[in-house]
Amino acid sequence: MARQRIETKNLDIYGDKPLPWSRARRQLIGETKRRYKAEEQRRSWLATAGPGGRVHLTGVGALWADDKFYLTSGPRTRKSRNLARNKRCVIAVNLDDLDLVVEGTARRVTDDKTLRRLARRYRAQGWPARVEGSAFTAPFSAPSAGRPPWYLYAVTPRVAFGVATQKPYGATRWRFNEAR
Repeated sequence: MARQRIETKNLDIYGDKPLPWSRARRQLIGETKRRYKAEEQRRSWLATAGPGGRVHLTGVGALWADDKFYLTSGPRTRKSRNLARNKRCVIAVNLDDLDLVVEGTARRVTDDKTLRRLARRYRAQGWPARVEGSAFTAPFSAPSAGRPPWYLYAVTPRVAFGVATQKPYGATRWRFNEAR
C-alpha cells in the first residue's frame, strides 16, 4: 500500500486542538477485531448517488482493513447499481468516542487473494462468508444486501470528518493524499 500524507484542518469552534487521525484509525482497527452479537453490532451507513443525483442511504456492515472500508452488496441492490455509475460515496460510523464521516471512492474487489482474506475477517466477526467465483456467498446476510452472490467493495478514503463525543473534544477534517 502506498504511504499516505494526511492534511489536517481544525474545525473546532471552541478552542480545542485538532484531533489526530490516529485516534479514529485506532478505533476503526479495534472495531474490526471485535466479535459482536447481532444486536450489539456497530452500525455504519453508506450514502451513494443515483441517477439524477438522488441520494441513497443504507446501513452496511463496513469492515476496516488496509486503511480502507470494505462492504458487501448484492449486484441488483440500489447501492451496487449506484456504485456502478458513480464510485464516489460516503460512509458514516459512530465510534466509541468519535463520530466519523468518510468520503471516498469505491471499487469492486475481484482478486481471489483479497476476497479470501476478507472472507476470513468477516467469519471472525460472525458472518460465515465464503468466496464463490469473484464474490461472496453465505447462508444469510443483511436483508438489505439482496440475494447472493454479494460483491465486495473497497472504499478508499479521500476526506474524513471527525467530531469527538468525549474528552478530549474537537472537530477535525483530514485529507488523504498519496505521498510522493
